[in-house]
Amino acid sequence: MLLKIYTLYIFSTEEMIITLMTDFGLSDSYVGVMKGTIAQINPSLQLIDLTHAIPPQDIASARFQLILAYPYFPAGTVHIAVVDPGVGSTRRSIAVQLESGYVVAPDNGLVSGILENAVAAVELTNRKYWRSRTPSATFHGRDIFAPVGAHLASGVPLAELGDEIDLDSIVRLAIPDVIETETGIQGVIQAIDHFGNLITNIPGERVRDRAWSVRMNKSTFRGQTIYTDAKVGEIIGLVGSHGWIEIAMNRGNAQSYLKVEIGTSIVQVI
Repeated sequence: MLLKIYTLYIFSTEEMIITLMTDFGLSDSYVGVMKGTIAQINPSLQLIDLTHAIPPQDIASARFQLILAYPYFPAGTVHIAVVDPGVGSTRRSIAVQLESGYVVAPDNGLVSGILENAVAAVELTNRKYWRSRTPSATFHGRDIFAPVGAHLASGVPLAELGDEIDLDSIVRLAIPDVIETETGIQGVIQAIDHFGNLITNIPGERVRDRAWSVRMNKSTFRGQTIYTDAKVGEIIGLVGSHGWIEIAMNRGNAQSYLKVEIGTSIVQVI
């Protein structure tokens, strides 16, 4: 009989936070199993679900959701993010120390949107902190990321979790930089939200205090302040709560109407 031994950490003075983000959905037990794995290590940890509705294998969407969430959590929060189409392959499992917390994730570009806040990183090579020294080839969320995140939130130092890696070696998604052109500011669609709003990588501050429009696929949409500045069904540009310029349809779905995808459409603000 194989006996698993778990190290249990109990903190009575402070309840540490772990966030969970996956593409697992909620119709299966995968998310619950990850939470159970964490609870076996330290049941006093506070778990917050960011989302489990990332489109399957959509690393770009996961990257963007992590960008949105990271600033709103207390120092020391551990973010476990698992969107992992390369699970079981040679891709690395990593933990990154940020200026005010940590992220535990596959090294596939998912963390690339917050690396400007990174101060150190390790590859998760210390199997002592895994659920099993022989993890499943298809469920690293349960066997590596969840237990490592629990140990990290319970006070295990980052350096104990594995071998230090160069921050510059962490995989970045190939999202083009925003550039100035003779006719405006050029960017791309970096995310599409639940409402079908097309979120660009052009910062809203670039159009502060001036009239502007956004152009895509030979169509031009006026820049507005709020959705209801447009008629129902009209497409406009505006600066979303996330701080980037987006293309939206008032009471409609801009993505379905315009039929564009992440990274494929060049957007220009004029």
